[in-house]
Amino acid sequence: MIAIALFLSVDILTYFAAEGLWFRSVNYLDVFWLRLRTQVVLGTMTFLGSLLFAGLNLWRARQLSFDDYCIVPSAENRRRGIGLGRLLPLAMGLALLLSVSLLYHGQLALTRWHSIAADPLPTLPLWLNVDTGWRIIQQLMAQPWQLGPLMVIMLGVMIYPGVGSAIATLLLSLSFSLVLSSKWSRVLPALNPTSFEQSDPLFNNDISFYIFRLPVLELAEFWLSGLFLFTLVAVALIYLLAGKRLSQGRFLGFSARQQRHLYILTGLLLLTTSINHWLNRYELLYSRQGVTYGASYTDVMVDLPVQTALSIITLSLVVIAFSRYLFGFAKHRSRLRVPSFAILIATYLTVALLGETLAPWLVQRLVVQPNEFQRERPYIERSIAFTRDAFNLTDIQEESFNPQNNLTVEKLNNNDLTVRNIRVWDTRPLLESNRQLQQIRLYYEFFDADVDRYTLTKSDGTTERRQVLISARELNYEQLEDTAQTWVNRHLSYTHGYGFTMSPVNTAAIGGLPDYFIKDIAHVPSNEDVARSIPIGQPRIYFGELTNNYVMTGTRVPELDYPGENDNVYTTYAGTGGISLGAWWQRLLYSKHLSDWQMLFTNDFTADTKLLFRRNIQERVKEIAPFLQFDGDPYLVVADANAQAASDTSNPIDPEGSYLYWIIDAYTTSDRYPYSDPGGQPFNYIRNSIKVVVDAFNGSVSFYVADATDPIIQTWAELFPKMLQPLESMPPALVAHIRYPEDYSLVQSNQLLVYHMTNPRIFYNREDTWRAPNEIYANESQVVEPYYLIMKLPKEAEEEFVLLRPFTPSQRNNLIAWLASRSDGNQYGRMLLYRFPKQELVYGPEQIEARINQDPEISQRISLWNTQGSRANQGNLLVIPIEESLLYVEPLYLEAEQNRLPILARVIVAYQNRIAMAETLEQSLQAIFNPQRSGGSTILRDLNAELLN
Repeated sequence: MIAIALFLSVDILTYFAAEGLWFRSVNYLDVFWLRLRTQVVLGTMTFLGSLLFAGLNLWRARQLSFDDYCIVPSAENRRRGIGLGRLLPLAMGLALLLSVSLLYHGQLALTRWHSIAADPLPTLPLWLNVDTGWRIIQQLMAQPWQLGPLMVIMLGVMIYPGVGSAIATLLLSLSFSLVLSSKWSRVLPALNPTSFEQSDPLFNNDISFYIFRLPVLELAEFWLSGLFLFTLVAVALIYLLAGKRLSQGRFLGFSARQQRHLYILTGLLLLTTSINHWLNRYELLYSRQGVTYGASYTDVMVDLPVQTALSIITLSLVVIAFSRYLFGFAKHRSRLRVPSFAILIATYLTVALLGETLAPWLVQRLVVQPNEFQRERPYIERSIAFTRDAFNLTDIQEESFNPQNNLTVEKLNNNDLTVRNIRVWDTRPLLESNRQLQQIRLYYEFFDADVDRYTLTKSDGTTERRQVLISARELNYEQLEDTAQTWVNRHLSYTHGYGFTMSPVNTAAIGGLPDYFIKDIAHVPSNEDVARSIPIGQPRIYFGELTNNYVMTGTRVPELDYPGENDNVYTTYAGTGGISLGAWWQRLLYSKHLSDWQMLFTNDFTADTKLLFRRNIQERVKEIAPFLQFDGDPYLVVADANAQAASDTSNPIDPEGSYLYWIIDAYTTSDRYPYSDPGGQPFNYIRNSIKVVVDAFNGSVSFYVADATDPIIQTWAELFPKMLQPLESMPPALVAHIRYPEDYSLVQSNQLLVYHMTNPRIFYNREDTWRAPNEIYANESQVVEPYYLIMKLPKEAEEEFVLLRPFTPSQRNNLIAWLASRSDGNQYGRMLLYRFPKQELVYGPEQIEARINQDPEISQRISLWNTQGSRANQGNLLVIPIEESLLYVEPLYLEAEQNRLPILARVIVAYQNRIAMAETLEQSLQAIFNPQRSGGSTILRDLNAELLN
């Protein structure tokens, strides 16, 4: 036992020391200490509280086990005693309940503790009741091996009730400690919540009560109910089995003092049950049994009074139980009769059975359904309003968009910036081409490509915005041959990726291959404008999306920098990141923490050796701020952030020569916003409150508040004032690259499919539900996701970077609306919803796809390519608003079946009833708007002309 305690102590101390040094290296030691203090306080309080309460009660039970009343019972009690036939099942039932309780809470402790680092919204554990009991039974049936530990615990507490219960108490206290300490991100904000300045219409509580404090109350209820239930069962089992009663085959009854002890424990358990029913009233705000999300007519008129009544009845039982403890049982039998307790229990069971099952069913079918809209209307209005507010849909500005179909060459020329930035390269074919053309070596990999915009400065001083695809050339150690995967190579030699590629989205090189602004290891710019505008600086990527292993730098082993013409080029890390391993105790500490004992025995370390770990940027930011939800698509930015932030010495983004940064969007979420429909998400409130910047070379992490109006981030900002900086302190060179997140837009637009309907009657009838249209991509149907464009919005004077998503009616394929989310300057975060006239046909993506595939010449050309050892793949179909018209553009890629090197073979453009397919976007546009000058290889289909003929 001492050895186990010593091992655990060393392991815990190692963890704290190693993590503390890491947090200090990223300048967030205060965040670590506050989190650690909170966890220690929660864990210690819960452990000691559970251990003292249960331990003292077990000690008292051992004292009263051999009460005179039990040893020499009266004749009356002898007659009331129970024999072995009832004693054994009763004891087994109590032992089983105690074992299940211990197993349930132990599993909760293990799963919750291991998932804490990656869980921004830790779920609240359910207390042990009938529902969780049924789940446990299902789990045991699915995993029968768990019956073994269950039977061992059960037999242990039956054979040795005193010792078994004491061991179980220790384990249960530890389980409670681990569960509650893992919920620190629920507890901390509840200590100083920020008001939402909005109340729910049912209980008139500020929203902050449900977001911050209700989860903590439910967490306390879970702990106390589990503790009281366990203690009551353990004490009853000790009384039942004391004095070898199983072998004697008879239990003669509880003594008066034992009964008083059981009454106080029963009263405490009933008190938590009363609290549970009272808190269940608030859970009605998240009900799903009505026509919409949240408390409905039946919830308010039936379930709410039922939960209130059950809470009051249970509280009455608590009063009786406490009074019997305080005033005794036998002496006041005449005043506190047993039937009063039994009657209340019968009343409770009746109300629970009828009020939670039969009454809601009858009211729903006899009262609500015959007049459903009239009954549910106020609750529908609440759900619409609160869902729109929780998903930040209330500020969407709605405009009408009536296509005039009057697009001309002159208007295209007036929108030349939009036309020059129409995307004909999708990320998937570009990545495949990059892997063939730009990966250079086996160990490099292009994991992702991201859309962004850069401003190119021309020789005459004028500027032009260009939409590009940028992709980082990262090092993936797993792609090395097995013989090369040694400890030295993994941790000392192959330490970083090198550079990136940047491609304009609208052009292709000769042969249909990607046209690069920047390419190759040497980062050769394509022209002087690119060289003048895109800073290369420090191209080494030590922190990225594929950097999943830790490395040591500054060793005697040179780091592979990049492959040269004749030989490899080597380097030594000169960044500011990392933890020193110069001292022996630091090597010992991290060899234990990382379970890598070769760190102790290698001769390659020097006094300058540093450890870089948690280099994966997602893992890095989640460890620092686990209370945030992070976007799944970090994007690389090339910028000279130092030029504009050099005077700001407090800003962590100031290492000289660093030009590659990762920007990650982060969200505050909650699953406790009243009446807000989650729509299939694990949360029902979300804000894009944070922009995170990670230096790809130095590993520094900066958090900037992008939405200061969010009460949740306001609360965290008060807890971590040094961590969360205002967006104004972000270097302007990086501000120019923040964009409206795709994940956020996807969540919002999915909610908008239903919750654009604000009229309760239309919402109830589902008269105007939308859906995201489908498109054909690589010969398979997929949902159209949001896409970025540089375009001029209607009524706006200049082009801007927007995220666009079209919508169609749920049962039809024509366009009904499109949503634009803005990214530039002061317009960032604003959304505009453009609605098309319902009485006119506006082609949707599926209708355009059908017309393309039904065109005989286009279909014949695609079929011909597909039978010549190649495969023609249709790319993303983009709907592009230009002034008062819509243009449809779809690239067509060609790749060989044996060697997957996609090329841009054709660009298809559709406008009104004309479809053109040509080698370039310019040629297709010319065929549509100036057919007399179209080339010989261009295919043009004009349905209007065919109809006239």
